[in-house]
Amino acid sequence: MKRRGLWLAGAVLAGLIAWWAWPRTAAVPEAQAAVPARNHLALPTPAASVGASRPEGSPFTDAALRERMAQRDQLVQRLERAKLTLATYREQTRYPHESRPIDQHPDQIHPFAPIRESLPLRFPGSKGAVPGVRILTTQDRVFMSGDEIVKISVSAQDEAGRTLPLLITRAVAFDLPDPRQAAGRPQLALDFTGSEGVYSAQFQPSRTAFADFAGTLRLQAILSQDGRQGVVNFDVVYQPLVPAEWGAISERVADGSLDFLVGINVKQTGRYVVNARVDDAKGQPFALVSFNEELGVGAQTARLRVFGKLLRDGAPAMPLKLRDLQGFLLMEDRFPDRAMLARREGVVYWSGSYALRAFSDAEWTSEERDRYLAELGKDVSQLEAQLKPPGR
Repeated sequence: MKRRGLWLAGAVLAGLIAWWAWPRTAAVPEAQAAVPARNHLALPTPAASVGASRPEGSPFTDAALRERMAQRDQLVQRLERAKLTLATYREQTRYPHESRPIDQHPDQIHPFAPIRESLPLRFPGSKGAVPGVRILTTQDRVFMSGDEIVKISVSAQDEAGRTLPLLITRAVAFDLPDPRQAAGRPQLALDFTGSEGVYSAQFQPSRTAFADFAGTLRLQAILSQDGRQGVVNFDVVYQPLVPAEWGAISERVADGSLDFLVGINVKQTGRYVVNARVDDAKGQPFALVSFNEELGVGAQTARLRVFGKLLRDGAPAMPLKLRDLQGFLLMEDRFPDRAMLARREGVVYWSGSYALRAFSDAEWTSEERDRYLAELGKDVSQLEAQLKPPGR
């Protein structure tokens, strides 16, 4: 009996030890299922977790932990991109579309500067360009209306920039007809003048057989440089209609901004686009201002606004100068798609002198901007919430 009692006591002790050491695998699935809800993506630091000994069956195995850390890294990267997108959009929309810093549009600083090109001397159908010869051309405008005149020039240079002798053996003007038309109009002779290898010409469509033509006109010159031939083309888009004329210009301070009010005497109703540049008193280019609205027939006004916050941020020297005024009637669903007003080059108006405090420092607001800022801000908030530790 005594021996049997000892045996029973030993068995009970062994059973207790086995129960204590048992891994309890039946509880693991439940614990693993609860981990995402309890732990979200807040993880122990790598130094405290990676490589540490964990009981068999623990939900934080090395592989699982690395996977969750990779997921967190991806969320962090997405959050950084979302914050950058929000900040960039907010920065780029501080000012309205029609009143922008001119350095954002470097191609618009001098809109009336001649177009200059350096081309190889080449003849259609030849195998290649003539080596060592460059043809330099200038063209002062592309879009023309009414009585406007286009000025062009051509010369030849060697690779060292020295002017080479050049002859223009033939020069003509002709239209590039709509492909749906049977044939174009007869060609007109074009007169070039000049010497020492530099030639120029002017062309006024309204004084030719193209006076009623609307479309692309090509001015073509056949060149000869030391017996080697080439061709150069200048294209202009002509519209005989002059839809409006400029009127008087005035100014006002309104809604915390400075407005230039440009008078327009409209002959044909439609959507008018007007652009001008604003320089400060020292001649430094400051802003690009624009107008894009429907106008009816008669005396109308195009408001060119220099936005208040742009003035406050840029702090230009007063007074301001409005220069290089250009405009056109937009003619949608046809070609040409515009009829130009006469360009007004140089300074067309001087503003008064104002203290910067006369203008508003508020950012531009609109329904579209507010909606985009809200959506981009929501993206940031959602990602921050996913990264937020539980219970915080």
